[in-house]
Amino acid sequence: MKLKELPGSLWTAWKLKQLALKDLNPSEKPEIPVIISLTSIPSRLDTLYLVIRSLLTQSYRAEKILLWLHKDLQSKIPASLRVLVGDTFEIHYVDMTCSHRKLVHSLERYPEKIIVTCDDDLMYESTWLARLYQDHLHYPEKVIAHECREIAYDNQGKLLPYDQWKTQTMPGVSSNWMMPIGYGGVLYPPGVLHQDVTRADLYLALAPRADDLWFKAMSYLNGTLTQRSQQPGQKPTPIAGSQKVSLKHTNVRENGNYEQWKAICNHYQIQGR
Repeated sequence: MKLKELPGSLWTAWKLKQLALKDLNPSEKPEIPVIISLTSIPSRLDTLYLVIRSLLTQSYRAEKILLWLHKDLQSKIPASLRVLVGDTFEIHYVDMTCSHRKLVHSLERYPEKIIVTCDDDLMYESTWLARLYQDHLHYPEKVIAHECREIAYDNQGKLLPYDQWKTQTMPGVSSNWMMPIGYGGVLYPPGVLHQDVTRADLYLALAPRADDLWFKAMSYLNGTLTQRSQQPGQKPTPIAGSQKVSLKHTNVRENGNYEQWKAICNHYQIQGR
């Protein structure tokens, strides 16, 4: 977290903490046919309730909010998180430890549903879900994301290092090489991903630390375009102290994303532009 983000983070967290349980997800709020799916790690359990509270205070209710955790954490759930479990928010325990569980288990359980993924160290503004869903209504066969990068190749079709994959700043743009960035939120309509998406033997071998790349490859192989939302809004608010443990070091600073995308492309014979 950048120092300039700290005041906004503390203020947003304080506001979420003040909300009574009865005000988090009132039944009279309109519901949209979407399942929100996420995962987390032990170091973020104590602050995870802030993420869930932000998801329960969206302007439109999701059908379900599914949290997928490793089974070893079942006895370590803090009261601040446990008290939020109910008709909408559910916690499920699995054997898997990798970040891909944020989506793959929900795909297996609800293959006919729209699934929206998000991260576990951010607080989401109240219209975040509605803005994703509104774009889905206009472009129902695309993956919709608030934040994206363009996978970059040179003129000879050679993959460029990850730091040359430019962040997409234009709203409403779509392409074959647009990669959704998970922290902003990503909406996956049913049937838009390749059948290999839930094959743990493949994603653990090819992209064990890069779920965003794996899901991008699965949409590409299925002929599905990714589109940046028309109303991306402000970026989600980071939770103070939650980002000490992160995949950013190996995937970005050590160019792990480049190596893992190259491995996926070699396996599936994906050619550059």
